[in-house]
Amino acid sequence: MNVNRSKTIFFKDLIDRRTFLKTIGIYAAGGLLSSVKCTADSTRNHPLNFIIILVDDLGWTDLSCYGSQYYETPNLDRLASQGVRFSSAYAACAVCSPTRAAVLTGRYPARVGVTDWIRARFQREGKQTPEQKLLEYIGTSSQELLCPRNPFWMEIDELTLAEALKPAGYVSCHVGKWHLGMEDWYPEKQGFDFNIGGCDFGQPPSYFDPYYREKQGYIPTLKPRKEGEYLTDRENDEAVSFIRKHRDRSFFLYMAHYAVHTPIQAKNDLIARYKAKKPTNHNNPVYAAMVHSVDEAVGRIMSTLDELNLTNNTVIIFTSDNGGLMGPTNNTPLRAGKGYPYEGGIRVPLIIHWHSVVEPGSVCDEPVTSVDYFPTIMGAAGVKIPSGRTIDGENLLPVLTQTGNLKRDAIYWHFPHYRQRDIVPYSIIRAGDWKLIKRYEGKTFELFNLNDDLGEKNDLSKQIPEKVRELDARLTNWLKETGAKLPKMNPDYKPK
Repeated sequence: MNVNRSKTIFFKDLIDRRTFLKTIGIYAAGGLLSSVKCTADSTRNHPLNFIIILVDDLGWTDLSCYGSQYYETPNLDRLASQGVRFSSAYAACAVCSPTRAAVLTGRYPARVGVTDWIRARFQREGKQTPEQKLLEYIGTSSQELLCPRNPFWMEIDELTLAEALKPAGYVSCHVGKWHLGMEDWYPEKQGFDFNIGGCDFGQPPSYFDPYYREKQGYIPTLKPRKEGEYLTDRENDEAVSFIRKHRDRSFFLYMAHYAVHTPIQAKNDLIARYKAKKPTNHNNPVYAAMVHSVDEAVGRIMSTLDELNLTNNTVIIFTSDNGGLMGPTNNTPLRAGKGYPYEGGIRVPLIIHWHSVVEPGSVCDEPVTSVDYFPTIMGAAGVKIPSGRTIDGENLLPVLTQTGNLKRDAIYWHFPHYRQRDIVPYSIIRAGDWKLIKRYEGKTFELFNLNDDLGEKNDLSKQIPEKVRELDARLTNWLKETGAKLPKMNPDYKPK
């Protein structure tokens, strides 16, 4: 994929870069870089630590370093000034569970088989259990298509980052939202040594201790401790405690905030702060206060790493699981939001902090996606990915160090489900600046050139039919290769 070098990462001096690459032992091989065992003299004998901070429903423009004039995110702005900010980063899906599976496995949701958000036990009709035989396809008479049933968990035989890093001596902790299955599929069943707050819930019952809501109940893996305590603060206390306790070991922290998902609830003092501000296209003071609390949490993690002298050998990846939810936030200049195939649904903020590897304050325009974090971390940790397992992501080290380009020439999405009233099953390919949306009901194709039309206002599918055919053929091949389940015609469909 071509890189816009005017917008990507450059080291200040080519000679310094070559010297640095020799020092840390990164060698080019087949267009990719091999593992990084250390990043500077001070960390030469200490393997890297890894922190993934995944925020729920955070939109592409929901940080001030991404253009917001209303939300205040000084700590994330500082993280960006010390690392690299990606302008074309994507979630693997426009809804949460599939992206979470992709982050942890390096595999596209279509390959994993989780293509929609997973219903928690309390949300299921009839309280279905794993022992029940369920229909493979579902639909109502009002729907033209039958859609593949989304599973209630990510299969145990998927290899997660926690499992893959364990042989190298890493201790791992999940904090916050899991949303990949109930008890038998909790984080501790997928390689994590600690699970704090992770269960089958897609949203918290409440953001205030005791974290309870009628019918949903309590968060089963987070014991209440102080009435009225804010959930984001509690999650961060647990994360910081984990870092302190394991400062002398190599660790992997998966900090998966429940925020900023609904219910939209925040601390009163922060709400008052944003009520006093002049609104822009962002104008929800409660949501702004939630973003603010996430930013404070990131700042505390950064301060803790500084205090413990761990900053230089800790890689931080900050991103979101899908685009911002329309209503609480506004994704302008992107079109639409969470759930939709447009950029507002899938383009997300991404900041990577990696001392001495990325140029501080740089911006990268290379399109990257959730599946890339797994191979990047594995490469950086010097851990070999087990043979015989397809990994869809690419190691981002060539982009981060500006020593090469990524091999792939396209990124894909597959959402074979209905959502709300206006979202029908769809698949997407982005290749270079071109993006093709393929719907399985209604108008089949939309074609956009994102370089010229970031807001996706000008559908070119009729003007350039040859590009549609080309991209559709590539998309069809990818769907076959991943074993993606497609919707099919509903024999009981009764049009209104």
